Amino acid sequence: MIQPSIDKLLEEADSKYSLAVVAAKRARELVDGAVRLTDAPTNKSVSIALCEIGEGHVSYAFNDDVKTEDPVEE
Repeated sequence: MIQPSIDKLLEEADSKYSLAVVAAKRARELVDGAVRLTDAPTNKSVSIALCEIGEGHVSYAFNDDVKTEDPVEE
């Protein structure tokens, strides 16, 4: 069985897509030498990232401050 479950992980993310992006970015950080935030019994970076997300150690925020300019009418 996959731990943590997808239902638990989706409590921490907006959607499956957001979850995949956050997990991939965290897994890359782990491969590049970041410190593990969980004691999950695995050495796979994606599994570690998912456990960290499920335990609430990793979070994310969208950059909502990006403003688009109104089109200029000519």
